[in-house]
Amino acid sequence: MTQRLHLVFGGELIDPQKNAFKNVDDIHIVGMFPDYASAYNAWKAEAQRTVDNAHMRYFIAHIHRLRDEEAEASPTEELGD
Repeated sequence: MTQRLHLVFGGELIDPQKNAFKNVDDIHIVGMFPDYASAYNAWKAEAQRTVDNAHMRYFIAHIHRLRDEEAEASPTEELGD
């Protein structure tokens, strides 16, 4: 079975229209997850927790894509696949 690791992280952005963090030292690392579904649930919980701050954003990084640099990138997995 292929392990598909995902990292959930976020923080306050300089501008909500862009993806540059205001202070990289303050990036919140939510955690590493073994599949997209659990990463998505963690992302959603943090996004909902910070919904009142328009400058806060959370992201899901597909770490498994970085492990094999020779392989072509795959499309984002859909929840439930």
